[in-house]
Amino acid sequence: MIAKHIEKLAPSGIRQFFDLVLGMPEVISLGVGEPDFVTPWRIREKAITALEEGMTSYTSNKGLFVLRKAITDFFVKKYSLSYDPEEEILITVGGSEALDLALRAIIEPGDKVIVVSPHFVAYPALTEIAGGRVLSLLTSEENGFKIDLKILKNLIKEDPKAIILNNPCNPTGTTYNASELMKIWNVVATKKTIVISDEVYDELNYEGKPTPFASLSKEAKKRTILVNGFSKAFAMTGFRLGYACANKEIISAMTKIHSFAIMCAPIVSQIAGCEALRAQKEVADMRVEYKRRRALIVKELNRLGLSLKKPQGAFDCFPSLKKYKISSLDFAKRLLFEEKVAVVPGKAFGNEYDSYIRISYATDFEELKEAVVRIGRFLAKLSK
Repeated sequence: MIAKHIEKLAPSGIRQFFDLVLGMPEVISLGVGEPDFVTPWRIREKAITALEEGMTSYTSNKGLFVLRKAITDFFVKKYSLSYDPEEEILITVGGSEALDLALRAIIEPGDKVIVVSPHFVAYPALTEIAGGRVLSLLTSEENGFKIDLKILKNLIKEDPKAIILNNPCNPTGTTYNASELMKIWNVVATKKTIVISDEVYDELNYEGKPTPFASLSKEAKKRTILVNGFSKAFAMTGFRLGYACANKEIISAMTKIHSFAIMCAPIVSQIAGCEALRAQKEVADMRVEYKRRRALIVKELNRLGLSLKKPQGAFDCFPSLKKYKISSLDFAKRLLFEEKVAVVPGKAFGNEYDSYIRISYATDFEELKEAVVRIGRFLAKLSK
């Protein structure tokens, strides 16, 4: 009864593992990758007021114009990057829907899509659901988990329809500056490949100003689908609000699918999103706290013997288990059951990364400190 390509699809490695966590008492979760901050009050207040004023209707399929205009103004002010709010922006149910729509709008059956690994779990799955074929571009710890241009040049010869970039990157925290992105674009520009740039962590860049891929040049903008959302930087995961920016032909195609499948994003979430874009102080405060947590986790894990390079963005890190000769799933299961700390097996982000785990530091500082103590006890047992 089930479509073969769906039946063969592996479930999310993150969710599959965290089914084990549900109902377990005293577990410190360093896994799901959800901000532990409550959505800033000014954003929640706007949503409450919208409900009290009876704002409970459908919106335009593309989303409220006031939100699309606010996104336009935000990009112009911050990056000097301009999008037409009428035809070049679509409001979606989270960044995940924007990714899904982008792939379904451009992929013909059999089209190839470059996925940079380690990768967010949804990238290969959504590619396959859309009928595409995944070309894995593997990165290494030795290279800072950044794209090797020689590998990219070889893959681009296969005329991929798209490449999915994540900047900053989940799970490694790797970021690319403007110069590095331009080198990537110079390779991609030799073909007609479309860049799907997932920039959902753009506000959580700790080493410099983020660079939208679409800002590199006029041609880069024309061939980029910029995907973003409000879940990570604004701590609005439950609002399920995202957006895509692209040329009007692509946005029109994405909107067509969106209108049949979803209709529109929730109006209350959209109204809250308008306020979120003005909450830059609150975002800056959360970013400062994430940096404090990052400093703790990097220092302590390296002290304990888990090889880890400092992540430059997002709120995840990707330490190596190579010295312990244990699979990521076995490590994660034992750590969970023996010390009540939940992390994500690296294999969830690509089969080649079974000697890594993902740790999220979007967790209370004191809980992080306790988690480090427990991890230390567990590593001591592994070393015996």
